[in-house]
Amino acid sequence: MKLITPPVPTLGGDLRVAAGSPTQQWGYPMAAAIVGLALLASGLPSPLYGLYAQLWHFSTVTLTLVYATYAIGVLAALLLAGRMSDEIGRRPVLLGGLGGIAVASVLYMLARSVLWLFFARCLQGLATGLVLSSASAALLDLHPRRDPVAVSLANGVASAGGMTLGIFAASVIVATLPAPRVLPYVLLAILLVAAILAVLRLQDPLSPRAHERPRMTPQRPSVPAPTRRAFLLASLAVTSSWTINGLFLSLGPALVSRMLRTDSVLLTGLVVAALPAAASLSMVLFGKRAPWAGASGGSLALAAGMGLMVLAVASGSVPEFLVATLLSGCGFGVAFLGGLRSLSAAIPAEHRGAVMSAFYLVAYSALSLPAIGAGLLVSPLGLNATFEIFGAVIAVLAFVVAAEALRSRPAAPRSPETLAV
Repeated sequence: MKLITPPVPTLGGDLRVAAGSPTQQWGYPMAAAIVGLALLASGLPSPLYGLYAQLWHFSTVTLTLVYATYAIGVLAALLLAGRMSDEIGRRPVLLGGLGGIAVASVLYMLARSVLWLFFARCLQGLATGLVLSSASAALLDLHPRRDPVAVSLANGVASAGGMTLGIFAASVIVATLPAPRVLPYVLLAILLVAAILAVLRLQDPLSPRAHERPRMTPQRPSVPAPTRRAFLLASLAVTSSWTINGLFLSLGPALVSRMLRTDSVLLTGLVVAALPAAASLSMVLFGKRAPWAGASGGSLALAAGMGLMVLAVASGSVPEFLVATLLSGCGFGVAFLGGLRSLSAAIPAEHRGAVMSAFYLVAYSALSLPAIGAGLLVSPLGLNATFEIFGAVIAVLAFVVAAEALRSRPAAPRSPETLAV
């Protein structure tokens, strides 16, 4: 006799997935894989930016604007449609988002100028915002025990792992295969078709309201009062960690090429991919620590890594730079996961889609705005000085996150002797 999990009320309807059902058994890993696929798609163009710049002769500022267009698209999707999966169900939103990324892949393949890149990046961002908000909420819906610890770990590892695979795969294709501006997106298109077919077979875990229509109107980010302290910690953690991620994905290839004195796309891509790879590994190794301990310890490691990176860039030391990249990646992973876990545990079921949308709103602001600022500073200050300034700012912010995480530490239980007094 199967145990039927009681339905958890949500904004749009009720959860309708039984524990141990086929939908739950394969739907949960599928939702995690879709999160990873969305981040794989976001990292895929990074090794190609140098090729695009040589082909169409655009500046570093234009490069960072192309990169940031993606994040702005994500922000727009979250503001306009962040709650859509709570209202009409997870599956329709996932299908729309995956289809949008597929269309963006075709635009990349057909690109004939930098203007095509802006259109492709914007559409990819809009579609990714739909995918992330709905897939993240579906992870909580489909986990057999609705366990926020396991869900946060799966979400974090899938995100960082997907980004690592995207950068690595594109680097290998660009370095070793013909048609480097087309083949990475052909690979992505094949994966997207497989994901769409899998979602079509999925029973939607959420039963939407009858006659509910999607609302594409600007929505003020909404976080319920009981969740706001956890949301603050998660927002600070994702700001510090995703800022370095954004800088590495946009300007990292140029910096790594200069530090290593190499034009090898493969070597440069491997070093850039080392940051999210270290983040993914650190989440697996330290993912079950208390959320406050993860956010605090990870932020201290991130601060140390960024401090070392600033010194390495200033001195030109390659070994120090490589160590700093790995240490920063480890800190980024553990801090991000600690903040996400504290948030996932505090989200009421009826606000999952909205709160995760607000969280990713902060994340993609951190991913885009500093990258734009850095791009504007590169011309007057130079690449090295820009990284030194932003690295120092990230290190200071990481210390703030560590302090806030320590403040959120649960009070120690009082001993019987203390209570007796």
